[in-house]
Amino acid sequence: MTSRRDAFDGFVLDAAARLEATCGQAFPRVEFAVEDVPRGPAPWDHLEVALGRLYPAVGSSAARIVVYRRPVETRVTDRRDVAALVADIVTEQVAGLLGVPPEELDPGFGD
Repeated sequence: MTSRRDAFDGFVLDAAARLEATCGQAFPRVEFAVEDVPRGPAPWDHLEVALGRLYPAVGSSAARIVVYRRPVETRVTDRRDVAALVADIVTEQVAGLLGVPPEELDPGFGD
């Protein structure tokens, strides 16, 4: 039996793998992480609680995309909805890193 935390980690990895397959060589060097909650608002955050955050690459370190498990889980109840929301968050953050609209990476973005 898989825990909710492990399942959530799997959703993030699955979403990243799908985008990497779609982007091919254009996929950026990026690390993915899951944290339970945001540590605090970033200067670029809006008033709502962040569901994910992109930290740009610094020096030789890769860019980092963090998805926040608890805020995501509070917005949806069904496991399929969690997977779909995680996929949208990962797509949105990778698109921000590449400087393209999310729909360019995933035509079904937001559905």
